[in-house]
Amino acid sequence: MTAVLEAQALGKRYGKRWALRECTVDIPAGHVVGLVGPNGAGKTTLLKLAGGQLEPTAGDISVLGGRPGGTPEQLARVGFVAQDTPVYTGLSIADHLRLGARLNPRWDDAMARERVAQLGLALNRRAGRLSGGERAQLALTLGLAKRPELLILDEPVASLDPLARREFLQGLMEATVEHEFSVVLSSHLVSDLERICDFLVVLVDSRVQVAGETDRLLATHHRLTGPRRDPDRLPADQHVVSARHTDRQSTYVVRTDVPILDPAWTVSRLSLEDLVLAYMEKRTAENRRTALEVQR
Repeated sequence: MTAVLEAQALGKRYGKRWALRECTVDIPAGHVVGLVGPNGAGKTTLLKLAGGQLEPTAGDISVLGGRPGGTPEQLARVGFVAQDTPVYTGLSIADHLRLGARLNPRWDDAMARERVAQLGLALNRRAGRLSGGERAQLALTLGLAKRPELLILDEPVASLDPLARREFLQGLMEATVEHEFSVVLSSHLVSDLERICDFLVVLVDSRVQVAGETDRLLATHHRLTGPRRDPDRLPADQHVVSARHTDRQSTYVVRTDVPILDPAWTVSRLSLEDLVLAYMEKRTAENRRTALEVQR
């Protein structure tokens, strides 16, 4: 399948500080992709590089087979909704639609106006008088009416209440089904992603910890609980993602493609949030060990 986004050793530096470094990922087209990770992992920087808003300091990135923002045609193929759902507070909704039509060659004015009507928003209302949820829906409408092949959303529901989040995500899912475009969506709210995303990328310290279709990832990750056991005694085909121990008990999250037959283990399934946290804990533990080694 064609890749919607490919990055190889991608990096972005501001002065002496690297906001993103050595990031490598390959995302196939045709998915709603959840991009997750802790603050400072580089999610927003990666998305801005993909949207052509930033130039990389190191490495390479390709979006829809071309350089992000390289040509007007390439820009027209990608929609971007930033974290603060930017709209012009002094302009009316109608003004936003007219501006969108002037700036975007693939603009679907009929779809934009139909969606605004379905949301119950009056065209003469100024954006500055909209609620947070309404502004987010307006920003999403502008992104959708651009008719992109890829829609990038950077924490679009972070500041919304639960009802507004649900309505926003419902509208997004309906649009992806109807218009068949790819989505890359970053969020801290894994429970929201679990409902809508079919592909997951976990980014920690600029590095992709795991990437793949969510059903496949959940089918191949397991929590093992049983008598204390050192990791080097686990089978070679069980890749340890995270580990916790007490004096008598061990709990592992492992990735494996084969059945776990050891009767000593109680095997349980993971939620998507469990999986994400396991990879974040793994990276945190590695960073602590590295810091201790440097101190010595």
